[in-house]
Amino acid sequence: MLTPLHKRLLNDFQHDFPLTERPYQAIADELGVAEDDVISALNDLNDNHFISRIGPVIPPNHIGISTLAAMAVPEERLQEVADKISAYAEVNHNYEREHRFNLWFVVIASDAAHLQDVIDAIEHETTYKIMQLPLLDDFFIDLGFKLDLNND
Repeated sequence: MLTPLHKRLLNDFQHDFPLTERPYQAIADELGVAEDDVISALNDLNDNHFISRIGPVIPPNHIGISTLAAMAVPEERLQEVADKISAYAEVNHNYEREHRFNLWFVVIASDAAHLQDVIDAIEHETTYKIMQLPLLDDFFIDLGFKLDLNND
């Protein structure tokens, strides 16, 4: 069950997260609660899968280089291969799709050579080829949402 603090954190800080030395204290000051309460509530939200991370959204290829990647992996090896891919620091997420190319992920690296090294390492470790789908045009979709703070 979401508390009023959970709802405010989810609703009010999707954008314009405080960029200060102590952002959780700044949030606490704005909400009139203790910094420890903010940190505890955010941990609750993470533990219960309401949030997965707190961090910036940086447009693709503004810092380093990235590519969308897809692999065709037999169903019985999908979780094993996904776990191997997730172990790479350069992979920020992966997911299953209902398609012959059923495992998709994004690889981010400092430069094109590093990106190719990671792709090569994943292919070698998993034994599956990767189809690279580099960004040609970028579109920004704001995935923020408004919560009804009055409804329990």
